[in-house]
Amino acid sequence: MAEFSPMMQHYLDTKAEYKDCILFYRLGDFYEMFFDDAQTASRELELTLTGKDCGQEERAPMCGIPYHAANIYIAKLIEKGYKVAICEQLEDPKKAKGIVKRDVIRVVTPGTVVEDNLLDEKKNNYIMSIYKQGIFFGIAVCDISTGDFLASQIKETNNFTKLLDEIARYYPAEIVVNEMLYACTEEVSKIKERIDCYISNIGDDKFSAGCDTLKEKYKITDDKGEEIKDVDSKDFAIASANGLLEYIKQTQKIEMDHINSIKIYNITKYMSLDISARRNLELTERMRDKGKKGTLLWVLDKTSTSMGGRLLRRYINDPLIDVNEINRKIRRS
Repeated sequence: MAEFSPMMQHYLDTKAEYKDCILFYRLGDFYEMFFDDAQTASRELELTLTGKDCGQEERAPMCGIPYHAANIYIAKLIEKGYKVAICEQLEDPKKAKGIVKRDVIRVVTPGTVVEDNLLDEKKNNYIMSIYKQGIFFGIAVCDISTGDFLASQIKETNNFTKLLDEIARYYPAEIVVNEMLYACTEEVSKIKERIDCYISNIGDDKFSAGCDTLKEKYKITDDKGEEIKDVDSKDFAIASANGLLEYIKQTQKIEMDHINSIKIYNITKYMSLDISARRNLELTERMRDKGKKGTLLWVLDKTSTSMGGRLLRRYINDPLIDVNEINRKIRRS
């Protein structure tokens, strides 16, 4: 069999590292997609499918988009549940010797979108990690656009039911899990039944950094903002936080300096509401069309800033059960 052309071989090598993504490969003023990615993108984005000589007898299926319109097409793919790896030119083609040096500069996933035009400014876009060991769970959630980062652990009774309630609380756009949970197909299926989001296995090694690494870089606090002394007792929460931070670092390719603190909260502090109760109560969206008008949030939302809108939504989604805490929050507001 004939060898692939140097450019196409580099594309294939890069694609091998990002098998679960659609690879946007920069060629001049376009991002091109080839083979299966081209066929998928052509179908999902309604692009014309063409071909490119690649050193083989048959031309490689190909489709492309102008680089300046990438955000529009990325938004459409993310909305359909795909991940996009952006492979950029790292040198001037006019000065390059041989093929132009390229590498992936970012992976855009449903939970790591930060562009304002792709987000609802009054709604958090959460990504969640779940760490399972035995019958216990650790969870961590982050909104990369704001830097909000929370973690908790579930080590009681009816643990999986409580996990489903926490997933319903945040309604994440994406969930990453360790190998033990991913292998529990029944539990993963139940999660997917309740929430339509991308779920991927990132491996146990991402969750194993321990407490010391986290304490060196992040301020770890409780619900009231006070620093937690006995962090070791929060081992499942720490494991899930490590996994999520590693995934964010792996996809964003840059230091996320605005994520500088982690709040570890107690799930018993908030009222448990499953996904069905939240939908039937129409707290933040209507059952019929998922619109906002007519919901409790619509009635109460007189906020004038995106930060205020997100805070009000969180108050509605996270109803407290302690009367003293409720009164303190009212006085602060």
